[in-house]
Amino acid sequence: MIRMTERTIALVTGANKGIGHEIAAGLGALGWSVGVGARDARRREDAVEKLRAAGVDAFGVPLDVTDDASVAAAARLVEERAGRLDVLVNNAAVAGDMPQEPTLTDPATVRAVVETNVIGVIRVTNAMLPLLRRSAAPRIVNMSSSVGSLARQSAPDAERTAGPVAVAYAPSKTFLNAVTLQYARELSGTKVLINAGCPGYVATDLNGFRGVRTPGQGAAIAIRLATLPDDGPTGGFFDDAGTVPW
Repeated sequence: MIRMTERTIALVTGANKGIGHEIAAGLGALGWSVGVGARDARRREDAVEKLRAAGVDAFGVPLDVTDDASVAAAARLVEERAGRLDVLVNNAAVAGDMPQEPTLTDPATVRAVVETNVIGVIRVTNAMLPLLRRSAAPRIVNMSSSVGSLARQSAPDAERTAGPVAVAYAPSKTFLNAVTLQYARELSGTKVLINAGCPGYVATDLNGFRGVRTPGQGAAIAIRLATLPDDGPTGGFFDDAGTVPW
């Protein structure tokens, strides 16, 4: 667990609902100050109000991960408020229009999903890294999915272990896992620990609420990776059961 003399500062993207909101609530329950990153102003304000009513030191962060200016403004807001960032949870994601058979999917759908799920993570991470480097124990958590596991996608029972064919969403998580590894390699030897976490099949609007886990259950892996000790892993892919195969 991170122990600091000052209140720990976290930013969660896509935190106005679902898993992201529960991650913010869980980190806030630790006594942390949590930035609620979201592009929809009304939903962001409602989420902050709900978290504050539960005793969380929450603050809103206008944030569209696909927009350079929005991300830069978010970094300035965090710097002005706290002067540093201790934990970044890259949670914002989209699934894209379904179904996504490769032969039937418009390439624009793939592009849009990758822009949020991968490029957005790079954009936000790079903007926040100068603030994270000021932390005594910086952590980055990239919310991935087991559907991005190539080992599971290529298994004989892939439909059961990795979900349906989805040429935009599933490969975007594979791409995100690879990006996570590249950051871990570059940041090796620094205090920054970066890992990918799988929340499981959670009932959210991303899947039409067909999931079998609650958002609170899905948030648990992010909270665990956000609170890793200094000798914790980096460049890993984890779920509640342990390591997920790449």
